[in-house]
Amino acid sequence: MATYVAIGSHHHRLSLHRRRTIQHAGAHTTVSHAPEVLHQRRSTPAVVRIRAARRAIDGVSDELNAVASQSLDTAAARRRVRAAFLDSQRRLDHFLFKMAPSEIQIKEFYETNSKGREIFWKYWLPKPGVLPKASLFFCHGYGDTCTFFFEGIAKRIVAAGYGVYAMDFPGFGLSEGLHGYIHSFDELVDDVIEQYARIRERTEVRGLQHFILGQSMGGAVALKVHLKQPKEWDGVLLVAPMCKIAEDVTPPAAILKAFTLLSYILPEAKLFPQQDLGDLAFRDPEKRKVAEYNVTSYADQMRLRTAVELIKATRDIEMQLEKISCPLLILHGAADKVTDPNVSRYLFNKASTKDKTLRLYEGGYHSILEGEPDERISSVIQDIISWLDSHVSVL
Repeated sequence: MATYVAIGSHHHRLSLHRRRTIQHAGAHTTVSHAPEVLHQRRSTPAVVRIRAARRAIDGVSDELNAVASQSLDTAAARRRVRAAFLDSQRRLDHFLFKMAPSEIQIKEFYETNSKGREIFWKYWLPKPGVLPKASLFFCHGYGDTCTFFFEGIAKRIVAAGYGVYAMDFPGFGLSEGLHGYIHSFDELVDDVIEQYARIRERTEVRGLQHFILGQSMGGAVALKVHLKQPKEWDGVLLVAPMCKIAEDVTPPAAILKAFTLLSYILPEAKLFPQQDLGDLAFRDPEKRKVAEYNVTSYADQMRLRTAVELIKATRDIEMQLEKISCPLLILHGAADKVTDPNVSRYLFNKASTKDKTLRLYEGGYHSILEGEPDERISSVIQDIISWLDSHVSVL
């Protein structure tokens, strides 16, 4: 994941390969869509934050709220706030947190990459003695982490027999880097490739089929990983992917050029205009409240360089959609106002692979894995598992 250090403190070190373990804890095309709510106008960028600026969290002490309100620019601060909230998070009333099967193996690691950046990653594996059917590697969305909602998703997938691996991108979650800062999207993708290549050399993973799952901005990451490594992955799974910004929300060329130039002068500045779309991402308002406990998420205005890099990344992906050659699953809420479901339809039509499936969920918002009614969340996870099952047996 990229050179997400402050400009001026840019440095490179030889790979230390240092690892620190911490707490345990087909051949056909299918399109399935419900009545469509696809033509949506938005006045905000397609890539937006899910949370509002940090505010007091109901149900926790003043002391914990004080911890959550501190600056999270450094990984050390984010790790402290995560540790402070662990007990509160374990008591949350959310469907995803009630599904944990017993005997799952879970481990968390910090590992220094070739740029000297300490990367957080973790795995969820079937109980000892059970060989995973295949391995699934996760790419989280903008501002997010693999240590909150994805915990429950991973456990359900592991219960179906898979090994699941996830990392926090530099500058996000528990990995080092300035919070919410993407200096280069391509470098971020390269760091994902590096970290997941290391993991694929582990004994329990070697020889298995490898699939990559990306959500929202993580969908763009997953696509670029595949485009850079077309022979390395047995399938790409996308949930509400950010892979093209609609013309009606793209800044005019002159403004984008000005933003781009300014991003070289003030790359870390929180200047990019955006709107909190949390209520539009979560259809279930009670689940929206639970999301407030995702305390390591980036909840401030988008940094200028980050915004420019995301726009550049989507344009690059759009020009290469025909090169998507591996089995492809796209899942999207039909009423998503954060990433346009029409874009997923466009991606589906453009991808050259003959083995591709698009599912649009009627009435579904952006966070179809976290913010929908329980039955919908369960069905989306089951669609992921069923697709994996069919492709493990086919390949």
